[in-house]
Amino acid sequence: MQQKTIDLSGVDILTLFGPRSKFLKIIQAHFSKVKFVHRGTTLSIIGEEKELDMVESKMGSLVKYLDKYNSLTEGNVMNILSKSEDEMFFDSSGDEVIVYGNKGLLVKARTVNQRRMVESIVDNDMLFAIGPAGTGKTYTAVALAVRALKNKEVRRIVLTRPAVEAGENLGFLPGDLKDKLDPYLQPLYDGLRDMIPKEKLEEYLEEGIIQIAPLAFMRGRTLDKAFVILDEAQNTTENQMKMFLTRMGKSAKFIITGDISQIDLPKHQRSGLSKSIDKLGGIKGIDFVFLDEQDVIRHSLVKKIIDAFD
Repeated sequence: MQQKTIDLSGVDILTLFGPRSKFLKIIQAHFSKVKFVHRGTTLSIIGEEKELDMVESKMGSLVKYLDKYNSLTEGNVMNILSKSEDEMFFDSSGDEVIVYGNKGLLVKARTVNQRRMVESIVDNDMLFAIGPAGTGKTYTAVALAVRALKNKEVRRIVLTRPAVEAGENLGFLPGDLKDKLDPYLQPLYDGLRDMIPKEKLEEYLEEGIIQIAPLAFMRGRTLDKAFVILDEAQNTTENQMKMFLTRMGKSAKFIITGDISQIDLPKHQRSGLSKSIDKLGGIKGIDFVFLDEQDVIRHSLVKKIIDAFD
């Protein structure tokens, strides 16, 4: 008889083992010759070496499945125990899914130009997604970043935006610098909360695997093996945009999103996003996707409001 210990730190134990450890009991019944001892984030298994190797392999598949789909059912557990990993993870029906979010949420490209974003980032390392509010620019970009992290294509996600005031006075907001800046970064947090379980997201933020910071904090950095999103890029100055774009390191992907109809810079300052449109078109590895009112996925009135203001 031998013993192995499986480390489950960073895994949502409640979801993995099911309510009242229902899924764990199914696993125990499947491997009836193995003794299971669960304490905290470790699972000790005692039995013959061949059986322990099989348990370890199946637990790895369960964790992998949970990490990809953010959910687990009794049927999923039974399938994973009875099928090979290749059979379990071949899902032709999910081809259009960018990432599997929380509570069964399927994050997909829902419009033509959102699909262009998904296709473009495969072939290009830098993508500008430009269009009005409600077209899903930021949400799609965050989904692509989460997918890249889950697929281990990058080691970290870096999300940033300029803290430019749109009629509000930043200095009079309560709290320290982080408290003042967090409202500007809220759309990025919202997307992440939809796509990554709460405990996992907190772990990623704490360990710096996901970093959310104002644009000024990017100066001097080299971003290697990272998926980087600059949101609200219309509010960067030309110098800020140049500074940001030149942070790009090896094996990195950059998505820059913005709406040139909502520039909050002083009138004498030209937007760095506008200059990028003029200067960077035609460079291999850089692509532009222009979204419009046909891509609006918010309330139907949003399309009419955009048309009226235009």
